[in-house]
Amino acid sequence: MARYFRQVKYFMNNNNPDLSVCIAGVKFSNPVIAASGTFGYGKEYAGMVNAAELGGVCTKGLTLKARTGNKGVRIWETPSGLLNSIGLENPGIKHFIRHELPALREMGAVVIANLSGATIEEYTEGAALLNGTSIDMIELNISCPNVRDGGMAFGLDPARAASVVAPVRKACSKPLIVKLSPNAPDIKAVAAACVNKGADALSVVNTFTGMAIDIKKRAPVFNNITAGLSGPAIRPIALRITWELAAAVNVPVIGLGGIASACDALEFLMAGAAAVEVGAATFCHPQTMIEIIEGIKGYMIENSVSCLNELKIKRQQ
Repeated sequence: MARYFRQVKYFMNNNNPDLSVCIAGVKFSNPVIAASGTFGYGKEYAGMVNAAELGGVCTKGLTLKARTGNKGVRIWETPSGLLNSIGLENPGIKHFIRHELPALREMGAVVIANLSGATIEEYTEGAALLNGTSIDMIELNISCPNVRDGGMAFGLDPARAASVVAPVRKACSKPLIVKLSPNAPDIKAVAAACVNKGADALSVVNTFTGMAIDIKKRAPVFNNITAGLSGPAIRPIALRITWELAAAVNVPVIGLGGIASACDALEFLMAGAAAVEVGAATFCHPQTMIEIIEGIKGYMIENSVSCLNELKIKRQQ
């Protein structure tokens, strides 16, 4: 009889694998999160994507005060990628709290507020405001390459990263994810500094700095000259960084960068990521994240994997 029940339990586990993940005390129904800047505040995809089926939604980047964003060209396609220079256009944190958060909260997924700023004071005040809301987590963006002040400048150097993470940590009790830049000369040192100052998790990586030239005009495409490169072109590098940081820090790592299929997501989960964020692929095909969730589940059933931890590659000591 005991053997029979073990067989039944095995059958049930492998046809209903557990896709849930817990990050800093927050439980996600599955490991797929809409990346900041690619899913708006959720309502933009109403009727196309059921946000309740996602693990989480990371909001479009928020700043203390409203920003109009960059002028000129903002989006430029490249082979297997996308250059963007949006410049953190957003209505400001107070507007988000009053007009966007209530509807986003009702969608059912974990809500992660992406927070950016030009100064430490702006980051800290913004974190304090968000801390008093119903959001589940804050993703501290110290890696945006498309703003002249703040943004990526904080994420390139361990000391500067620590200088913003520490006061934000004191200003809020919400779980804190820090989004890192792949453009840092020593991203491991930046990651260590962030964890040392209170980061509960890391999201890696933000866009790579790139540029494009309009050969007809014989001039750079973007007013800021450079822009952020995302899409499948950056995936192998983002995967390598995820692999390295997952072994280097003692907090969960959320992997992102060019993920467009279940196979892509599985690579990051096997590399040690606790969850993944999907961005540019949603622009091309809004159902991408739902298909990735279904694909991960299908892989787990086919390969008798009962939970996400079993996917991680065992590293040699």
